[in-house]
Amino acid sequence: MEGYIDCHCHLSAQEFDEDLDEVITRAKEAGIGAIVAVAEFPWEAPKILSLSQKHKDFIFPCLGVHPVQAEPPDSQRSVTLEDLGQVEPVIGDNVEKLVGIGEVGLDFTPFNVKGASDKDVQRQVFARQIDLAKKFDLPVNVHSRSAGRPVIQLLKEQGASKVLLHAFDGKVSVALQGVQSGYFFSVPPCIVRSEQVGCPETEAGEGDPAGESDVRDRLTCTGTCQTGEK
Repeated sequence: MEGYIDCHCHLSAQEFDEDLDEVITRAKEAGIGAIVAVAEFPWEAPKILSLSQKHKDFIFPCLGVHPVQAEPPDSQRSVTLEDLGQVEPVIGDNVEKLVGIGEVGLDFTPFNVKGASDKDVQRQVFARQIDLAKKFDLPVNVHSRSAGRPVIQLLKEQGASKVLLHAFDGKVSVALQGVQSGYFFSVPPCIVRSEQVGCPETEAGEGDPAGESDVRDRLTCTGTCQTGEK
């Protein structure tokens, strides 16, 4: 494999439904060699698996449940154990196809967390997914908004060793604890607003560089992890 690897991308997002093939073509033309497609919601798992079969050796699936779940039409809520229960069997049935467990983690922003009980359930869901990753010898692709320290702490407590923390916004001192544990960090397009640096990701379908609203197709933004392997 040659080129850049986008280590965290939301290709299953509905924003890509109209022209996903064109987006993938542009990504390849821009030098992207592979994309790790992460899941947020249970319904995305079959879609991501299908995309990885259609685009073999380019799209690689990463399944899990995000700490924040969407409810129609636009509201959000904290994840539940029931959400995880929908995904666990899919992971078990398709583990040989997966390159990771994710997007998983903690999100303690007040808008999404209504109290201590929500945080406790998020920790339970995260811990169970870390255990899945360890069981199947897969890395975890981790979300940590407003929860950098608790995420690092739980990863260490659970004995996680293969870890990518995406869009990490915690303190440098906290990030260094992860570095000392051998964890990797990646940064999304919004790095253009920050003086901090790291290993970039596109987070296509999610991130909003420079406060712009049209970030649906930022698959071709500059680089992620480059490899010379073939």
